[in-house]
Amino acid sequence: METLDADVEFADLDRAAEQASALARSLAEVTEERRSLPPELVGTLREAGLLRPAVLPRFGGRRPSPGVILRGAETVARGDASAGWCVSINATSSLLSAYLPEKGATEVFGDPRSVAAGVWAPRGAARPVDGGVVVSGQWPFCSAISHSDWLFAGCVLAPPAASAQQPTLRVLAIPTAELRVLDTWHTSGLRGTGSHDSVATDVFVPEHRILSVLDGPPAGADPLYRFPVFGFFALSIAVAALGNARGAVDELVELAGGKRTLGSSRTLAERSQVQAGVAAAEASLRAARGFLYGAVEDAWREASASEPVPEAAPEPASEPAPGPVSEAARVALRLAATHATRTSAEVVASMYDLGGGSAIYQSSPLQRRFRDAHTATAHFQVNPATYELLGRLLLGLPARTEQL
Repeated sequence: METLDADVEFADLDRAAEQASALARSLAEVTEERRSLPPELVGTLREAGLLRPAVLPRFGGRRPSPGVILRGAETVARGDASAGWCVSINATSSLLSAYLPEKGATEVFGDPRSVAAGVWAPRGAARPVDGGVVVSGQWPFCSAISHSDWLFAGCVLAPPAASAQQPTLRVLAIPTAELRVLDTWHTSGLRGTGSHDSVATDVFVPEHRILSVLDGPPAGADPLYRFPVFGFFALSIAVAALGNARGAVDELVELAGGKRTLGSSRTLAERSQVQAGVAAAEASLRAARGFLYGAVEDAWREASASEPVPEAAPEPASEPAPGPVSEAARVALRLAATHATRTSAEVVASMYDLGGGSAIYQSSPLQRRFRDAHTATAHFQVNPATYELLGRLLLGLPARTEQL
């Protein structure tokens, strides 16, 4: 299939992801014990640019396609799911460099080593004050917060006093140094993501660090920023799951080549049940991955072919303008992301079962892969309720689509 990815131009990112994946695999036990990425791994990911690949070019970004960015996170997750998940979250947050006002983007991403995490759900309450807002709130699931310099935090912004306006949803860029991070991330899986709760108490945020992810792409945005941002968010979860599933197949193949069941001279690899199981898993994983990257490519073509959003409409629009990527393409992105995440969990479960008694021990990577896979499926962007929304749209029924 013809692709818009500049594979040659970004081959160095692919190589860096492969190297980071190998390091992540070697440190996986340390990562899980720390419940955050080890400093040497964070340093490698920072230096490779994998934690902020989508920042604006003036801050060092190279504008790779969504496929290149997502593929990097998937590759790192093949080494360790927690590491790939953090790469996904930081990479998605770097897209918001285009959504911030110029001054805010410079403050957040002007330092070439600065990275951001993000929880866009409106868990904060903000009120307007001179020059900005004051926000308080508690945001759970702050993945990668331990090594991030900023948090993009969702909030409900109250209207000015005595105003007839309605509250609005906004995302605020807050330095992690101004937050209190609670040690809440005691979980079955994805332990190394350090997805703790973060708390803000009357934190002032200036106007230039306030943005909206609901109003469509920024005026004059390049194709990367015209790609559906909520779709990218869901995809970032899915590619971490895909990488984890590929890693589980790797672990099973390695185990099967040397393990013999009790009372048998044959290795696991020589057993017909294992052979059939690995083949079925391979087919499922390749199909889910192909669907996902095919949907990404289709949406990327639309984003690349569309015109930049004008700085200002000549006349007030009577209804919201259609986005640069069609609803059908956005539905496909979310459908592919949900399907890939849930298929990945099934693949990992099958590898875990084929591993037999060896897989149940703490020393086995397969049990960690299993726990990580079934933690990923709990994410709201890819849970079973997503199918309900997408099914309504596929059936031609009315549904809210602003977060597709």
